[in-house]
Amino acid sequence: MDQHDREATRAPRWWRGVDALVNRHTLRNSEPALFLLCAPLGAIVGLVVVALHLSVNRLHIYDFGLAEGAYLSSGQGIDPLRLACVPALGGLILGLLALLGRKMRSRQVIVDPVEANALYGGRMSLADSLRLALSTLISNAAGASVGMEAAYTQLGSGLLSLAGQFLHLRRVDLRVFVAAGSAAAIAAAFNAPLAGAFYAYELILGSYSTATLAQVAMAALTGTLVMRGIVGGAPIFFVTTPGLVVDQWEYPLFGLLGLAGGGVGIATMKMVGWCEAGLRRLPTPDWLRPTIGGVILSALAVAFPQVLGSGHGGIQNLFSDTPAFGLLCGLLLAKMIASALSIGAGFRGGLFSSSLFLGCLFGGVLAKIFTLLGAWGLQHQTVFMLVGMGSVAASIVGAPLTMVLLVLEVTGDFQVTLCVLSGVVTASIMTRYAFGYSFSTWRFHQRGVSIRGAYDVGWVSELTVGRMMRGDPRTVRQDVPLLRLREIVPLGSRNRVFTVDAAEHYAGQIDVATAHDTDLDAAAAGLVAGDLATGSRHFLLPTQNVRSAISGFAQAEAEALPVLAGEDDRRVVGYLTEAYALRRYAQALEHRRSSELGVPDLFGIGPSRSE
Repeated sequence: MDQHDREATRAPRWWRGVDALVNRHTLRNSEPALFLLCAPLGAIVGLVVVALHLSVNRLHIYDFGLAEGAYLSSGQGIDPLRLACVPALGGLILGLLALLGRKMRSRQVIVDPVEANALYGGRMSLADSLRLALSTLISNAAGASVGMEAAYTQLGSGLLSLAGQFLHLRRVDLRVFVAAGSAAAIAAAFNAPLAGAFYAYELILGSYSTATLAQVAMAALTGTLVMRGIVGGAPIFFVTTPGLVVDQWEYPLFGLLGLAGGGVGIATMKMVGWCEAGLRRLPTPDWLRPTIGGVILSALAVAFPQVLGSGHGGIQNLFSDTPAFGLLCGLLLAKMIASALSIGAGFRGGLFSSSLFLGCLFGGVLAKIFTLLGAWGLQHQTVFMLVGMGSVAASIVGAPLTMVLLVLEVTGDFQVTLCVLSGVVTASIMTRYAFGYSFSTWRFHQRGVSIRGAYDVGWVSELTVGRMMRGDPRTVRQDVPLLRLREIVPLGSRNRVFTVDAAEHYAGQIDVATAHDTDLDAAAAGLVAGDLATGSRHFLLPTQNVRSAISGFAQAEAEALPVLAGEDDRRVVGYLTEAYALRRYAQALEHRRSSELGVPDLFGIGPSRSE
């Protein structure tokens, strides 16, 4: 009886009936029910995103003395005294909260949606998600050069993960719910349901399938509709491209622009690591790093106030009135430093919006360069900025189709979208082969978590040797005479036995057929079991996963290996055969693939979907 069943037996009879009907049958086994459930949940995520967005805008007005409706990243109307004080003060508050959190909680790493879907089957902690959202809100209120998207997706995915866990959804359905929560969050944040849905497919699920389309799309749609009902249906940026004509020969040029944009994205991600390492070398406590980062950020903002905030207002200003070439170059470098410094110093947030701003700046710089060479760059300045936006963001965020669709939904111009597609493709290829990571997977790599995306690899760690092994190993003392061994283990009764020493520690394994070999009859009276034992250095542990076990068989060149209680405790507690491990591994792979495609596991060869 699992935990859910034990809780159900303690509940009132009427509730047990409802629970059995709704949770077990209607939801767990009904795709339409899950699809319909994603509608109100996506709407709730939309409300959360709108509330956070309005809260950040209100805090910016209060903290920096902005005019009503102004954006911090526009760099206009900021009180100079607050500019000098607020980032450092916000960093101090964040550092003190982190210090308090370390004393109150043992776990400091918060599982985000990508890691949850890759390693934990979609299980997230809502308490941790709220804690991250609070830290992100403080960071943004202090003017850190990061966006709120990390808080949006964390809360959206956390809410739907909580709902899925409450309803005891299967592992595959819970992962889809986590993706639907992120889709609703991004769709509401950018008024872009298509971009939100594909953000979920590319980053949170790691794949697209028709089986997941309905739930993810429904959540993205309802999240967007709620946002439009409260805030309005205007796009996040107003971009016009009147009478634009793009010749065929210009598309390869935009591809080259994307190649350079990928370089900007890689440089920004590496700068995060450099800033973090540099601040760690300072002889100051860790909790003071955000304060030091805030002081440096204020110094940068004195010259370039547009580096503060996520960058939405700065992007709109670029499209409305692009500054001179020198100022653009300085602002591009300052924004790269500010974004890397904010993350490296410990401010919480994401680089989604910041990468869009960086891309616009980079595209504007290239447009100015081409303008100096002729009028062609000036005519295509907006296209340059949009291609730069998509290219740099695709490199950093790691979601190329999301960026293409975001530009399409903002501009409604298919011709411009094709230009952006040219740049995004080359930027993604550049980043993949020259660097190998997006920003989220790069941070996992720095933490020592070996995942490259949200593909479900958590089941590998759950399919352990302890779960697969047979628990009835036959052991004999290594000093048992061979003739006695033949009596104890007749030919055909077992394939192998394991020898142990006087302390019951593993000493090797014996092939039973070899022990009964007639060629040994002449010398059998003088032989003991230990003389025939082999492979004393090769064994498995119950905590090893199936891939590690298969590798162990290859190294030992053995068909079976004993399972010991531990590295120090060498008692034989079971054994595992290579054939069975390979079969279980293949079945699990087939089951996961069938679940992703929405194909029923008709033959029941895979593990239970409730894992």
